[in-house]
Amino acid sequence: MALLETKNLGIQFGGLRAVDGLDLTIEKGQLYGLIGPNGAGKTTVFNMLTGVYKPTFGNILLDGHSIVGKSQIDINKSGIARTFQNIRLFSQMSVLDNVKVGLHNIITYSTFEGIFRLPSYFKKEKQMDEKAMSLLKVFDLQDEAEYLASNLPYGKQRKLEIARALATNPKLLLLDEPAAGMNPNETAELMETIRFIRGEFSVTILLIEHDMRLVSGICEQLTVLNFGKVLAQGNTSEVLSDPEVVRAYLGE
Repeated sequence: MALLETKNLGIQFGGLRAVDGLDLTIEKGQLYGLIGPNGAGKTTVFNMLTGVYKPTFGNILLDGHSIVGKSQIDINKSGIARTFQNIRLFSQMSVLDNVKVGLHNIITYSTFEGIFRLPSYFKKEKQMDEKAMSLLKVFDLQDEAEYLASNLPYGKQRKLEIARALATNPKLLLLDEPAAGMNPNETAELMETIRFIRGEFSVTILLIEHDMRLVSGICEQLTVLNFGKVLAQGNTSEVLSDPEVVRAYLGE
């Protein structure tokens, strides 16, 4: 059974069909790319997968179960986490506390425990600190754990957002243009990091990206959207050599 399937998925805003009849099949452990020109509907797909938007038609299946109509929180608890094209961090919280926010999905304590600072509260806080630090080490952010998130350089803010998403223990990680704003060296490092976390965390990854070096370097399968419709789909090297894709997407 595929980890994620979308069947005839679409959404309409007034008279505009932003996504029209999208069929996706993503297997467990896959590194899958979703590409296309600006305005093609890529981020809208992510918004439907995470419950920000409810599809106008079609279905979304995670592990064979429909998640259409579920809240964003419930979808996250079901196993889908994401990052954003425009980085969204708690800028006035520490790097460590940003990751701990994600951990509250899997390590919880009651209001009673928190108010009265019971031993169980401190035990769980220690668990979260240790888990958060282990995630920060993956991204070489452990030395900045007490920094305000807003004081990190741009590339490290990107990494922190991914670390926070991983803290929710997702089955499927959605990365929305993770290389945006990065220099070539940072992009090369990001490629290695994505490969590592796919293996280390046994997580399936679906990414939106415009950097073709990153896409061709790590994605095994691709879907190309154009005006909300599938233009091409399949093996990455075959898709990127399709003349129609080259004309519509690469502008050649």
